[in-house]
This record gives sequence, C-alpha cells and structure tokens, in this order.
Amino acid sequence: MTIDALVRTEGLTRKFGGLLANRDVAIEIHRGLLHAVLGPNGAGKSTMINLLSGDLIPSSGHIYYKGRDISPLPAHRRSQMGIGRSYQRTNIFPAFTVFENCRLAAQSRRPHPARIFSSALGYRAVCESAERAMELAGLSPRAHRRADTLSHGEQRQLEIAMVIATEPDVLLLDEPLAGMGGEESSRMVELLDRIAPEHGILLVEHDMDAVFAVAKVVTVMVNGEVLESGSPEQIRASPRVQVAYLGGAEEHDG
Repeated sequence: MTIDALVRTEGLTRKFGGLLANRDVAIEIHRGLLHAVLGPNGAGKSTMINLLSGDLIPSSGHIYYKGRDISPLPAHRRSQMGIGRSYQRTNIFPAFTVFENCRLAAQSRRPHPARIFSSALGYRAVCESAERAMELAGLSPRAHRRADTLSHGEQRQLEIAMVIATEPDVLLLDEPLAGMGGEESSRMVELLDRIAPEHGILLVEHDMDAVFAVAKVVTVMVNGEVLESGSPEQIRASPRVQVAYLGGAEEHDG
C-alpha cells in the first residue's frame, strides 16, 4: 500500500449471512488517477462501493481515508469528510432547475445554516460552487432548465455535478453510463476526463470501451475478490481476466 492514496482498504470483507460478498479486498484511490472496477455480474462491485461510501459497514477489514480509519463511520460522516457518491439510479430533484439542484448540494456542505430571512442566492460561496460544478459537468447552458426536462444523459451529468458541488476529494461513481446511447456516453467520458485531475475517482462500470478510454488503473473482481489490478493495457492482455470473462461467472450481487 502506498502512503499517498486518498482511500485505501485492507482485508475488506463483507458477509451477508453465509454469503461472502467481498473477501479481503485491497484497493487504492489516488488523486488524478481514475480507477475503474470491472467484473461479471455477481463479482461484488456494488458491495465494495457501498462499503467505501458507508452505505454498508465491513464485517472485517479496514478503510482508510487520508490515513484515517473510517471503517465504522456512516455514510453522512464520510460525505462530510470529502467522499462523494453517485448511484445506479439517478438521484436528483426533478422539479428544481439544474442550478437549484447544484446549489442545494453545495449548501448541504456549508458549516453555517441559512438564516430564515436571508436569500440563499446571497451565499456567494454556495453559488460559486454550484456554478463551477455546472461548468465542469458541461451543464451551464442548461442552468435554468428543470431537471425533469433534461435527457437521461444530462440527468446523469447533473447527478455528478451535484456531487462535485459538495467539493469532495473522492468520487465513487456507480455505473454512470448505464442506459446511455453512444453520444451521451461520449459526453460522460469527456466529463470524467475533465474532473479526474482534481479528484480521486473510483468508477464501477460495465461499458468496457468507456472504461479503457478513460481509466488509468483497472481492477477486475470475480466472486467477491480482486482478481487483478493494473494498467488498462495489462488488464487487456491478462489471461486470467480473459478466462474470467469468457467463463461468465454468475452470481446475484452486482
């Protein structure tokens, strides 16, 4: 394990009754190195990202964020510390505008609550965070559009913009390209490429073309364990990875 990892895990394990969903998972997330996680259905990818975000607590093992053991902390504490997360299902406020969605996300991280008789628009730092997030996500031209009028791809972009607005160091992105066509996928890949230099990003994704286009590090999981980690070129050439995919390991957890 390297010292400068934003997030690293040791022996990360999660059991559901008799089912071992993750076993001894060791993974690192570094700033500026987009880290993608691949694996067949049932590989334990969703369990792992839920453990990192705090939606699940490990049965054993450790999760370190900037050197601090955060294994027992719940999701909201990890979010406040700087770990942002998106989900497989789009999680936005449909009746609010793009800007309002981003502003609410930014406001949720400010230490001082808004005063009753002051306008939220008066909080310059909050608005600046929202505007920066929209710009990074390529949504500035849509700032005053209601979220429910956006395309599916734009809604996924908005969800990531909302995460960015909380000013995290780490982003955990769970299948952000799901359900997208070719053009929307290309825009999302461009977005990930833009935000990667300033963040540590862990990307769980099934679109292998997108993963190999944007990832600097790839981890392949099978049956709840890390099969192999390396550069995209190393993973492409790995006989073990080829056998795992061709063998079509089947389980029930994503």
